[in-house]
Amino acid sequence: MNLDDVVNAFVPGPRVRISGRADGPLAGLSFAVKDLFDVAGVPTGGGNHDWAAFNPVPERHAWAVQTLLDAGADLVGKTITDEVSLGILGENAFDGTPVNTAAPDRVPGGSSSGSAAAVAAGLCDTALGTDTGGSVRVPSSFCGLYGIRPSHGRVDVTGMLPQAPTSDTTGWFARDAQTFARVSTVMLGEAPGPLPTRLLVAVDAFGFADPEVAEALAPMVARLGRIVGDVREEIMAPQGLSVWARAQRTLQPVEAWQTFRPWVESANPRMAFSVAAGLLNGARMPEADRVWAALMRQEARARLRYLLPPGTILCLPTTPFPAPKRGLPQPVLQALKDRISCLCAQGGLTGSPQVSLPGANVDGAPVGLSIIGGRGTDAALIAVAKAMEAAS
Repeated sequence: MNLDDVVNAFVPGPRVRISGRADGPLAGLSFAVKDLFDVAGVPTGGGNHDWAAFNPVPERHAWAVQTLLDAGADLVGKTITDEVSLGILGENAFDGTPVNTAAPDRVPGGSSSGSAAAVAAGLCDTALGTDTGGSVRVPSSFCGLYGIRPSHGRVDVTGMLPQAPTSDTTGWFARDAQTFARVSTVMLGEAPGPLPTRLLVAVDAFGFADPEVAEALAPMVARLGRIVGDVREEIMAPQGLSVWARAQRTLQPVEAWQTFRPWVESANPRMAFSVAAGLLNGARMPEADRVWAALMRQEARARLRYLLPPGTILCLPTTPFPAPKRGLPQPVLQALKDRISCLCAQGGLTGSPQVSLPGANVDGAPVGLSIIGGRGTDAALIAVAKAMEAAS
């Protein structure tokens, strides 16, 4: 395996490498970790050069890192992230933007950009990321990978740098469904299965995506329907996808400001304009808006509980478009981020598990199809991923 960093996926400096247990179920696999996860004796950089200076070097591995090492996988490095996970496109003003090998002139997606780029380039077999507002799902779609946002609270986040704790999750990537299932079995503590028996197609989400995306994903939806058997159309967000997104964009910045306020006020750190603007947005959020968003979260959770009883999954485009070009101006990027959040907000709002499946392209760039299940049905989604690859 080529461990040279040809895509700027790994954080600058000496590469951390730790061998896993020789006889574990993941023996022979390699993994990388987003630089939000603690590795004992190595600073957790968080994508910002002032973060590590303000925080002590960890003495223990994060739970997710230790779990993969105990299962036999070899750690081959820490990967670049958007600053303190406050980004969705994968561009970092300090460490640069990792290369999306599936579409080199486009962003990889963030904030788990380096992890996705490393897996897509074949520099490791799997990689840890985090997902609060879409930070595993979006790079999975943009880079053509399998990726999971588990049920909120399903995976231990000890040793993972928080952003918005009521939405934060640990996720992971893989290039193929078999590796994805092996890693997921270890991380979830449960083997894949059983397959669901009903599929809902989120027509509001498909209508919101670019027409070319919906068209490219149609064969995958048809294949998914053949696997599941019972298919019907449904509206995921009757209040409106943009309303769900507004609720998530209210709650997440408020929590992010609470998380990073001590650091910002004590260290006066250097950060990109877009990151500072996001934190200021959270600091200035009116209480009435936060109360409204909390109520909308309850409505969204009730909606998915109704739609997704045991045995039912829902599918939608992971992102409304393929990866944007690199280096676009901030006003253009903000409009793109707003559209992305309309298809990702349900994760943080409801805590439901979501898997992004590769297999479609628009103008040569990947787009993913997502499947969502009721909370706690993560293993069924992994079984669907395996079945979809076998049926392709």
